[in-house]
Amino acid sequence: MSHILNSIEDFKSDVIEGLVRAYPQFLERIENAHGVRAVGVPFDGKVSILIGGGSGHYPAFAGLVGDGLASGAVIGEIFTSPSSEQVYRCTKALDGGAGVIYSYGNYSGDVMNFDMAAARAEQDGITVRTVLVTDDVASAPADRVSQRRGIAGDFCVFKILGAAARAGRSIEDVTELGARANSRTRTIGIAFGGCTVPGATDPMFNVEKGKMELGLGIHGEPGIRSVNRADARYLARMLVNAVVSEAPSGADGRVAVLVNGLGSTTYEELFVLYGEIAPLLKDADLPVHHCEVGELVTSLDMAGCSLTLLWLDDELSVLYDEPAVAAGYRKVV
Repeated sequence: MSHILNSIEDFKSDVIEGLVRAYPQFLERIENAHGVRAVGVPFDGKVSILIGGGSGHYPAFAGLVGDGLASGAVIGEIFTSPSSEQVYRCTKALDGGAGVIYSYGNYSGDVMNFDMAAARAEQDGITVRTVLVTDDVASAPADRVSQRRGIAGDFCVFKILGAAARAGRSIEDVTELGARANSRTRTIGIAFGGCTVPGATDPMFNVEKGKMELGLGIHGEPGIRSVNRADARYLARMLVNAVVSEAPSGADGRVAVLVNGLGSTTYEELFVLYGEIAPLLKDADLPVHHCEVGELVTSLDMAGCSLTLLWLDDELSVLYDEPAVAAGYRKVV
């Protein structure tokens, strides 16, 4: 639960204000829009990337705004889509003449509001494209991929989009690369305990003693089923099997790996888990091109973690290796 707040109503705004004050070298506010943009954005003649969704997921979304990542982010209330007006205002603030690409998790409220904003922006002469993130293998079967949620795989897609935009690629090229990354990204998550929204005293769901929830969402949703608690070795095998069984066709094997904490799982625990995941990936003939272990898409104080694999190709691997600097993520070459 949250211990530090002024009021529930002001929580989101206070978070944004504190974030911008803490990292003025990276971020500035987009006024009257509940958004932030990277310092210096927009860049004339370059595509901008606008990411967003509900708050409660730091460093997604505002912490992933910076050089080599997103150009800006628009933030809604806790686990709630930003309004279409807020998205529209951020779009206007980010356009440098080459268009704006929206990218966010596949949730109905986000889709509706971003689509409405895109229609308004197009009327103003701004070219807008969208890359939906649909990486959660637990949320829909393989024959209904378009219905899957976006969870920790958001980060992988944002990384590719940001690198391609930074390189000066056209809006059609950047969109295609982001969509390709999404089509090759798979995630499965596990929860040991629910999260508690600011001002509340009870979590949004409880996990039965001795159990864990497989297939969690990042908006306080429980998993698709309860399974018995297990040691790190068994948990790693369960997560790897679930993701590897969904390997995209045509993949050459190289993967970028993200072991993501959901909010209150310690980094030490995540390293224990990756220590068991790494040999399983080797046994599956999946060379690890790059690995991230940490918190990149959280769910307030949820106890849990997820495994994401992005199957790379020559072009995606170069983009994934590009440097990026933001408040919540640093990658140097």
